[in-house]
Amino acid sequence: MLLSGCVGFGEEYTRVAGFSNRDAGAIVLKGTTGEPRLGNPAHRVWETPAGMLNAIGLQNPGVDAVVEKILPTLDFTETRFFANACGSTIEEYVEVCRRFDDSPIDAIEVNISCPNVKEGGASFGNYPDASAQVIAACRKATTKPLIAKLSPNQTDIQENARRCIEAGADALAVINTLMGMAIDVEARRPVLGNVQGGLSGPAIRPISVLKTWQVHQVAKKHAVPIIGQGGIASARDALEFIIAGAAAVGVGTALFYDPLVCRKINAGMVEYLRRHGIARLADIVGSLATATTSAGPCG
Repeated sequence: MLLSGCVGFGEEYTRVAGFSNRDAGAIVLKGTTGEPRLGNPAHRVWETPAGMLNAIGLQNPGVDAVVEKILPTLDFTETRFFANACGSTIEEYVEVCRRFDDSPIDAIEVNISCPNVKEGGASFGNYPDASAQVIAACRKATTKPLIAKLSPNQTDIQENARRCIEAGADALAVINTLMGMAIDVEARRPVLGNVQGGLSGPAIRPISVLKTWQVHQVAKKHAVPIIGQGGIASARDALEFIIAGAAAVGVGTALFYDPLVCRKINAGMVEYLRRHGIARLADIVGSLATATTSAGPCG
């Protein structure tokens, strides 16, 4: 899958020579809110060692414009298109999902990492109760498949996953970006206009793999699939997530420097299956062999 925020509303990569939407199983459109948003002040993107910080701020034209003007331009015969629903209140999430429900969109990813303005800006996704409330409300607003995009910036991602499943999530995206910041040491000021931003790229991959494995321990009991994401740039990276429990994987930051990376990842996974005599990729989902697990780095 091509992840939300990395390919605009599906049209940005069509200008790249050799790119095909058929290389991806699905394209997740840019985060969409009820009303148009301009986003955060500059700088909004900053390269870091083995990764990238971004603080775009959900710049988008609003759900009405996406449904009425953008979706009709997309070719739904090439791949699947998922919406990414965002909101600052539960009511806004519901309205966005309701509008997408009456559209050709294939599924709705609910970005529960948005700040809850009614609770002083605390992220919905960092608290199981708040996450479940958002998913339950969205479930009532649409019959489309719902994907809960889980935040890594929380104490117990397994509990959050369980609550989202019980609230009606059909799948889980693991994980969203980690919060970070960069400082201009000469000016002694934050580099990003929003001070903090989301860290993505290879730097977060080991964390993402662990979170995928942890969530799989919960999701497999309910037969709920996981979309693993976070720093995937090769077939080997993707296979780590699949073995940890992901049924599909998402690619984001790697697209910025290699727009054709999905084709290479697909080919590499096919070669892996051939080399190991495995008939289907599904046969190795969650196939990680573990002896014992430690309580943590301190044992």
